[in-house]
Amino acid sequence: MFTFPAPAKLNLFLHVVGRRPDGYHLLQTVFRFIDFSDQISFKLRDDGVIKLHNPIAGVQEDKDLCVRAAKLLQQKTSTPQGVDIFLQKRIPMGGGLGGGSSDAATTLLALNQLWQVNLSREQLLELGLQLGADVPVFVFGQNAFAEGIGEKLTAIELPSAWYLVLIPGVQVSTAEIFTSKELTRNTIPITIPPFSVWRGHNDLELIVCRAYPEVARCLEWLKRLENTTIAAMSGSGACVFAEFATEQEAQAAFERIPDDIKGFVAKGLNCHPLYKILD
Repeated sequence: MFTFPAPAKLNLFLHVVGRRPDGYHLLQTVFRFIDFSDQISFKLRDDGVIKLHNPIAGVQEDKDLCVRAAKLLQQKTSTPQGVDIFLQKRIPMGGGLGGGSSDAATTLLALNQLWQVNLSREQLLELGLQLGADVPVFVFGQNAFAEGIGEKLTAIELPSAWYLVLIPGVQVSTAEIFTSKELTRNTIPITIPPFSVWRGHNDLELIVCRAYPEVARCLEWLKRLENTTIAAMSGSGACVFAEFATEQEAQAAFERIPDDIKGFVAKGLNCHPLYKILD
């Protein structure tokens, strides 16, 4: 049995700058990995069967991103090998933290090594994009400024930081938010800025807060905190976060959250834990 991490991400900002003819939205965002992860264990088998042993409630096994990623890699490489998959979920679903996408990427990265099929990072990036727009950044493995639908990635250096992440008790439908009539799609594109002196916003935040009062409440609570450099929603929600320079500041804020709100403190990572797996 081999176990690998699948870390969460935060969108430090998210701008919707246009829309393609096929309906996909054009974005600009900064992805940051944090040390809060799902764990995925793999047990190799030689009969070609791919089996998820603890499926997520409400998700059909053939729709699960780990299973889809394994089958896509199997098909791409024509390997006769199979795998038993054991997924331990910590990242909340519908939270904007990229849990499913990260699970898919870790499956690609891990099985590429365990099956010894040896695809390049570029080949795995192509497979990742077939699984979802957020999957490539987890394969890319570095904090990144992203454009296009999220697949055009430029590695960036981010300062050390700690994050208080709040988990509202709702799941937000990404499709619902992106199809909202209230969504503006004309934020002026930017060039990659010196991130220490430039801050953006999340174009989806206002729409989500109007539709989900729980998200609005959590975000307003974070924005009243002192010593934060960012207080924003990640992705299309529901999770919101505040950034702090030190662990002590983040933990002090965590100790003050209302009893009926869940959350956690996480450190910002310099890169994905599996970044060097392809070296």
